[in-house]
Amino acid sequence: MDPFAETRYDSKKKFLKLVGGEIRIYSEDRSRLLFFVKQKAWKLREDITVYSDENQSREILKIKARQIIDFSAAYDITDPTTGQSHGSLRRRGFRSIFRDRWEILAPDGHPLGEVVEDSKWKAFLRRFLTSLIPQTFNIQIGDQPVGVLKQKFNPFIAQFTADYSADSGRRLPRQVGIAILILLQIIEGRQG
Repeated sequence: MDPFAETRYDSKKKFLKLVGGEIRIYSEDRSRLLFFVKQKAWKLREDITVYSDENQSREILKIKARQIIDFSAAYDITDPTTGQSHGSLRRRGFRSIFRDRWEILAPDGHPLGEVVEDSKWKAFLRRFLTSLIPQTFNIQIGDQPVGVLKQKFNPFIAQFTADYSADSGRRLPRQVGIAILILLQIIEGRQG
């Protein structure tokens, strides 16, 4: 069964993982573990491996930062067996200070779309008053909505749902959709 064939995912980051990070991504009804994410600890450059199971028996996706420190960091998404690029995600630097924005890039580097935090006002409140307001991110290819990521309210465990059912034409490669879910939990989660 192809884990990238799903349209909805449920994601949970491990609570109090002291070294590295772990994320489990399930089917919508949480009946099947689809992805196990292992983030390497003590790395200057972000290096994330996505496995098919908790035993880490098969790598199915790699997400790697291009540079060590970069305010507008770009993350390449590749197939670990073939090295084939699925595309990239690039944080929108200064445009992400008050409202998170990520650019979705095709394998050739051309912009495809973007990931944008739901509301300027909610983003302001999250940054300066409380991190208890759950985040929502809208995903677009061109001007077409293709997905929504919603953070579940839990002050201790980072949990998100991803819904790509609006992308019936699969304009967004699902590997990139999974990478968006992972990066938002890991990178944006550090802000809270």
